[in-house]
Amino acid sequence: MTRIRSLAAIAALAASLFAATPSSAQIAVFDPSNYSQNLMTAANTLRQIDNQLTAIQNQTQMLLNQARHLTSLPTSLLNDIDRTFTQTQNLLRQVDKIAYDVQAIEQTFQKYQGFGASQSDQQLINGARDRWQTSVSAFQHSMSIGAATVNNLPATQAHTDTLVGASQSAVGVLQVSQAGNQLLAVQARQLADLTALMAAQGRAQSVEQARQAAGEDQAREQVRRFLTGGRGYQPQSVQMFH
Repeated sequence: MTRIRSLAAIAALAASLFAATPSSAQIAVFDPSNYSQNLMTAANTLRQIDNQLTAIQNQTQMLLNQARHLTSLPTSLLNDIDRTFTQTQNLLRQVDKIAYDVQAIEQTFQKYQGFGASQSDQQLINGARDRWQTSVSAFQHSMSIGAATVNNLPATQAHTDTLVGASQSAVGVLQVSQAGNQLLAVQARQLADLTALMAAQGRAQSVEQARQAAGEDQAREQVRRFLTGGRGYQPQSVQMFH
C-alpha cells in the first residue's frame, strides 16, 4: 500500500512538472552555425560602411582641392599696369609739330623740301627757324619718354616682387595662372615703355636728319641767289657799336 502511494506521488509530481514546463515551440535553441553566419554578415556590413566613409572622405578632399584650384588670386595689379600704359600713351600724344601719324608726317615734311625762287629770304629764314624748333622739341620729347621709362622701373620691381610672392604662396592652379598672367602684363608694359622710347628717339633722329637735309638744300638755294647775276650782293653800312 505504501509502495502504491509512493508511485502515485511520483506520478503526480511528474505531472505537475510537465504542466509547469513551457511548450516545445517556446524553448530557445542555440544554433552555432547560424550565430557564426550572423557575425560574418555584421562584420561585412561594418566593412562596407567603413569603405563608404573612406570614399566620402576622399571625395570631400578632392572637392576641397578643386575648390582651391578655383580660388582666385587675392592680388590684382592690373589697374596699376593699365594706369602706366595710359601715362605712356598720353606722353606719346603730347608731341609738338610732328605727331605720330602717317598723314600728318607727310604733310609736315613737305615743308622740308622744294626751296626755290618763289620763296623770299624771310620765308627761308622762318622755315629754318621752324625746323630747328621742331628738332629741339623732338629731342625734348624723347628725353621725356626716357625719363618716364626710368621712373617706371621702381613700380615694375615692386609689381614683380608682389606677383612672384603671390605665385609662390598660391593654393591652386588658378592663382598660379593669374599670377603668371599679371607677370606677363608687367613685361608687356615694359616692352611698351621700350617701344615708346625707341619710337621717340627714332622720331627725334629722323627730324634732325630731315632738318640737316633741308638746311643743305636751303643753303644751296641761298648760295645760288648770292651768285645769281642782277642785283646780287649789295654792300650795306652796318652800325657795329652804339
